[in-house]
Amino acid sequence: MLEPHLITELAAELQQSEQSRVQVEHFSRRFPGMTIEDGYAVSRAWVAMKLAQGRTVRGHKIGLTSRAMQQASQISEPDYGTLLDDMFFEPGAIPTQRFIAPRVEVELAFVLKRKLEGTSITVDDVLDVTDYVTPAIEIIDARIEQFDRHTKAMRKVQDTISDNAANAGIVLGGKRVKPREVDLPWCGAILRQNGAVEETGLAAGVQGHPAVGVAWLAMKLAPWGECLQAGEVVLAGSFTRPVGAKTGDRFDADYGPLGRFEFHFT
Repeated sequence: MLEPHLITELAAELQQSEQSRVQVEHFSRRFPGMTIEDGYAVSRAWVAMKLAQGRTVRGHKIGLTSRAMQQASQISEPDYGTLLDDMFFEPGAIPTQRFIAPRVEVELAFVLKRKLEGTSITVDDVLDVTDYVTPAIEIIDARIEQFDRHTKAMRKVQDTISDNAANAGIVLGGKRVKPREVDLPWCGAILRQNGAVEETGLAAGVQGHPAVGVAWLAMKLAPWGECLQAGEVVLAGSFTRPVGAKTGDRFDADYGPLGRFEFHFT
């Protein structure tokens, strides 16, 4: 694994990249022996820096939940990152200057009423501790460049994990529903960009059921002595491809019976 001082230095690079809006080169190319565990260590160190500056944890996100994305990343499980208080936006205006290369994804968010912890957690366990489920848009970003400036190779999963699983923002909207009041795998959405339909999808695209990833995440946190806390928001994973966004773009997220909301980048 990478030395602790190097973990700290890479976390500082990410912090500087976010502030300057200048991407950094692939960690995985610069350090070929970098592991997935190293990626999580860098991500945790970066989050720790933010917490030291006054940010607070509001929840977690789960990424790479589709089989296609896992195969493309040459992994067999999702990844995860941390949601902080300054990442939350209301429907409406989103400041483009907060991001480097923003893209939006369609998801469902689980808001917990009780903590979820342990090493053997089922979908029913997730539903039991969920206060409500609501539509969510995740804004992902890339502090580490997506394609290497030298080789043009796509970044590896170690880079994405280091980069807080590419998380940058979240927009919650639509209706709040009890988790057993709807058939969650059949919840769908239509994402329009500037009036044109860009993406459609069903939540079943997230490992068959969006609660599967929430259970996985709680079990993944257990070895760290951590758990999902009451009140936290958990983004269950995207069921559409990411759609690039730029200043002036207007988006319409239509979740049918779960509601509809709009947002635009200014």
